[in-house]
Amino acid sequence: MSATNKAVVTTAFIGWMGGHNESLQSLLSDDIEWNISGNSAAAGKTKGKPELMRRVLGPFGARFSGAGTTNDGTRYENDYVWLLTMRNGKAVKGTAFFDSVAFNELWRVKPADLHQN
Repeated sequence: MSATNKAVVTTAFIGWMGGHNESLQSLLSDDIEWNISGNSAAAGKTKGKPELMRRVLGPFGARFSGAGTTNDGTRYENDYVWLLTMRNGKAVKGTAFFDSVAFNELWRVKPADLHQN
C-alpha cells in the first residue's frame, strides 16, 4: 500500500472509530464494489455506496448506542480484515472478512430507526 493510501485509510478509520461516520463514507467511491465473504446475515455483494450504506453500514451503525456498546447494552467485539483496492484516494473495491457468528449476534440487536433520504 502506498504511503498516501495508507494515510487516507488510517485517517478515515481513526475518524470512524471516533464516531464520525462521514469519515468512513468519504473513503468510499460512489461506485464501490463491496463483498462480504462468508455466511453472515450481511454476506454478499453490493454495488455503489448507496446500496452499501442501505444494506450494511447504515444498519450496522444503527445497532450501537455507543462505542462498541449495542442498543441492548451488550459489547460487540469482532476482528475484521478489509482488503481495499484504492484509486485516487478512494476505495473502489472492498472485501470484508470477519467472525460471522459474532456478527450475526449483533444483527439480532434491534436497530435504531434509520432515517434515509
